Amino acid sequence: MLNRIDLRGSATDPRGLLPRAQLDVAAAVDAIRPVVEAVREHGFAAVREATERFDGVRLERLRVPTEAIAAAVEALDPEVRAALTEAIARARKVHTDQRRTDVTTQVVPGGTVTERWVPVSRVGLYVPGGLAMYPSTVVMNVVPAQVAGVEGLVITSPPQVDNGGLPDARVLAACALLGVDEVYAVGGAQAIAMLAYGVPGECEPVDMITGPGNIWVTAAKRLLRGVVGIDAEAGPTEIAILADDTADPVHVAADLISQAEHDPLAASVLVTPSTALVEAVEAELTRQVAATKHTGRITEALTGPQSGAVLVDDLEQGLRVVDAYAAEHLEIQTEDAREWAMRVRNAGAVFVGAWSPVSLGDYLAGSNHVLPTGGCARHSSGLSVQSFLRGIHVIEYGEEALRDVAGHVVTLATVEDLPAHGQAVTARFSR
Repeated sequence: MLNRIDLRGSATDPRGLLPRAQLDVAAAVDAIRPVVEAVREHGFAAVREATERFDGVRLERLRVPTEAIAAAVEALDPEVRAALTEAIARARKVHTDQRRTDVTTQVVPGGTVTERWVPVSRVGLYVPGGLAMYPSTVVMNVVPAQVAGVEGLVITSPPQVDNGGLPDARVLAACALLGVDEVYAVGGAQAIAMLAYGVPGECEPVDMITGPGNIWVTAAKRLLRGVVGIDAEAGPTEIAILADDTADPVHVAADLISQAEHDPLAASVLVTPSTALVEAVEAELTRQVAATKHTGRITEALTGPQSGAVLVDDLEQGLRVVDAYAAEHLEIQTEDAREWAMRVRNAGAVFVGAWSPVSLGDYLAGSNHVLPTGGCARHSSGLSVQSFLRGIHVIEYGEEALRDVAGHVVTLATVEDLPAHGQAVTARFSR
């Protein structure tokens, strides 16, 4: 079922050899540009037209009535409510420890620099609603923003034909549990445009947009980056598993399947020095996939060019391979798993050992599941409290502290041929 890539004995940089989903975001930007421009120019009418065209729902208003949000949480299955409540509590516990405090550094007597951490004022949080519904993504977006101190939280999620043109009822219930009441029944590129530009009389513009979405959402975020801040350009989900012959093939197969379940473009990659493990996992995949609910899209994902089994000489080479791949989710299922995990440099999140599957992180580990994809974990982090904070330096120098350094300022200003920079200092001492 999995494509095989044999890197044993290879000294070639593995980045160009590893499987990866291919998305033409640039082409998608061209496709959604007219939708985004229409929303900027025509507001509500353009959002309604795009929603009717793409989602089959004609909106009379964009904002979800507060009574509909309250009704959703009242009707929520008690077991689902308990699970969401626990997910919120665990996420809040982890993210609270990410808070930053202001720091003042005395550079010289009479001269200080204070770094203040100031939350973004208003944030739009996108929650997908296509092949699957994601109340857990409400938790992952809202909790760090609330811990950071964001005052204006806006959630938008696609309208569902089978829910009267409102977002999924479980998404609305999660909003209620988190105390968010500004929710919009809008999805896709038109939702991102609505958040960025605002819609007069309906939705005020935001300063930042976070949350995963499909290629059209990603394209809109790319197009509007600069008009608003964004967290990242999310691609299809990924799992890589670094495993040796101590790994249980039942676990490995189940975890590869769990991510393939998201999307036909989802990537599931096994990296191992053990051909016996590959054979055993293949047998398990055949057995387990046949018994799953979403057999079709799982099979398409596992057999696609973005998934595969990568054979390596040993775990040292395997570590180099997974660092080069920089997976959104990386599992370490080896002997001494924690030791190997602590050597990983590039991953959105690392799951250690047989009892830490990715699905735990999706819901209840306390970690965040909004993570970098497409190799971006080489330079980017997942969503956190820091995502919603801006560091602002406050510089406060007295007269003598400035006088003491004035000559150096003038020297550097002269070197850069910016004499007025130096004069802005010397003018203070020339009278």
